[in-house]
Amino acid sequence: MRTAEISRRTRETQIDLRLNLDGRGDAQLNLPLGFLSHMLDLLVKHSLINLKVEAAGDLEVDDHHLTEDLGIALGQAILQALGDKRGIRRYGFFMLPMDEVLCQVALDLGGRYAFASDYRPVREQVGDLSTELVNHFFASLANQGGMNVHIRLPEPGENEHHRVEAIFKCFARALRTAVESDPRLGDEIPSTKGAL
Repeated sequence: MRTAEISRRTRETQIDLRLNLDGRGDAQLNLPLGFLSHMLDLLVKHSLINLKVEAAGDLEVDDHHLTEDLGIALGQAILQALGDKRGIRRYGFFMLPMDEVLCQVALDLGGRYAFASDYRPVREQVGDLSTELVNHFFASLANQGGMNVHIRLPEPGENEHHRVEAIFKCFARALRTAVESDPRLGDEIPSTKGAL
């Protein structure tokens, strides 16, 4: 079973997270940011991972710490669950339409961090989430997960909710491909180095 459990405790946040990469898209999410919870629910459904999250944070300050730490914990969990990465496809790419928005995500689970995104929020908030934190969430996830993540919006559309939703769904679909077993690879490491 490709599973992981992460418990993160700081003065700012308390997070317990359980993940199964070979799930069915089941989410059990208990966190005080409604819009981020909605986005994580979409991520789970479209990646077909199972995810359970219990999270609290210092929202009396703002939403930064909890959003960042959830990205950190999710990245750590994905990395832990992948183990030595034998037999996975490693790379994932998806192009996703969300009404008038078109999003592209490409990622590599090769063990090195890189993050690039051309998402530039127009509105400061969607629901209770600061939109500037969308890129920060994925950068934190990529950093802790040892991933390259590239996010592009070739057609950014007009609706901020649609832009953010497209990014989460598109990332989920790319992740789903990257963590899948490649039947032609067997249990080999998908690298000429012999390790990832």
